[in-house]
Amino acid sequence: MSAALDSWFTREILVHEQALERYLRRCWSHREDVHDLRQDIYVRVYEAAGKALPTAPKSFLFTIARNLMTDRLRRAKVVPIFTVGDFDGLNVLVEDDSLERVSGRQALARLAAAFDRLPDRCREAVWLRRVEDLPQKAVAQRMGVSEKTVEKHLAKGMRLMANWYYGGQSADSTGSAREASDDDGFTRQQAD
Repeated sequence: MSAALDSWFTREILVHEQALERYLRRCWSHREDVHDLRQDIYVRVYEAAGKALPTAPKSFLFTIARNLMTDRLRRAKVVPIFTVGDFDGLNVLVEDDSLERVSGRQALARLAAAFDRLPDRCREAVWLRRVEDLPQKAVAQRMGVSEKTVEKHLAKGMRLMANWYYGGQSADSTGSAREASDDDGFTRQQAD
């Protein structure tokens, strides 16, 4: 089959080499890549023809050419995710990084750390209400608690986050606090 395939390829595909070259030069902006692109097209056509010979070889050749150019353009536009990630971890100085941007990232990191320190139920309530922007009634239904309990979780969560964010502790300003539980099992702080 190899000799027959080679003969078919020469007779049906290579006769269009000049037309393919003109097409690639007209459609592909990187002139230096045209030769490599043409060879990749030939490889794809040859491999596909090895499985089954196309009924319209010229159309098949130009369709492969168009698809290969599209793939290359699409691949050139993809930005690897690690290049968009955290510049702090790379120890790279970004020239257009302003002081506001750096302080904004630091503030966001502090806020995320404060959020992570919240008790589980408070964190869930704050996330659902403030991030997912669900109505309080929907948050209560999703958590399986009353709306009043959601209010308490939100108040506690926001207070704790504010304290941790600004460098305080979870206790009140006097430094002494004791915790008590209400009917819903919600823990609250009471001053002595």
